[in-house]
Amino acid sequence: MTIIYGHRGAKGEAPENTLTSFQECFKHGVKRCELDLHLSRDGELMVIHDPTLKRTTDRRGKVVEHDAADLVTYDARKGGPGWVQPCPIPRLEELFEKCPFDHWQLEVKSASRTRAATTVLAIREMAQRHGLLDKVTITSSSREVLRAALELTPDISRGLVAEYAWLDPLKVAQGYGCEILALNWTLCTPERLKKAQNQGLHVSVWTVNEPALMRRLADFGVDSLITDFPGLASATLGKY
Repeated sequence: MTIIYGHRGAKGEAPENTLTSFQECFKHGVKRCELDLHLSRDGELMVIHDPTLKRTTDRRGKVVEHDAADLVTYDARKGGPGWVQPCPIPRLEELFEKCPFDHWQLEVKSASRTRAATTVLAIREMAQRHGLLDKVTITSSSREVLRAALELTPDISRGLVAEYAWLDPLKVAQGYGCEILALNWTLCTPERLKKAQNQGLHVSVWTVNEPALMRRLADFGVDSLITDFPGLASATLGKY
């Protein structure tokens, strides 16, 4: 059975990484999601993909140069599918309170050692406060982040995000005690998939938006796929 994760909520249907997007994902009966985190200037976990505000909002500058109280007033509809209502940048806490997902892949972008440590500790504190320690996985392509998670928050599961095959992703995942391998779908060969699963990894492939590709990867036996269109994926893989 291939599980479906909504990518940044339902990125193809609503403005990415906004409460609206996660609610759309949930409406389709898709109870798992992937999102991206950056810290605000005052150390709050904000749900936004880029380190800068330019692509998704009408603002300039870096996320880390703004306080959370200001960030939650910025409209993040820009560059996504059209949406009538404003869709502000959410705090992770708001999503934890309003979206009862079964599992969250929380992707932390590359960070300095200090920032990586601060971020994983903030995730742990919030997940614990909301009783979600067993429902979140910290994912990253950054060694710094995975190292911090392994050392500082060993009770939260970890996942390696692998976009390129220049380093053996299975070896790297093993080195950081990862449970999930979030693999760019182009790297997902039946051989690599089998090897990863034999190593005890849950293989989650991204970003899969074409029905034919969804079916092919499900036939391969991927554990989950991450998609911009959770409704389409749900309809396509209903029988898988």
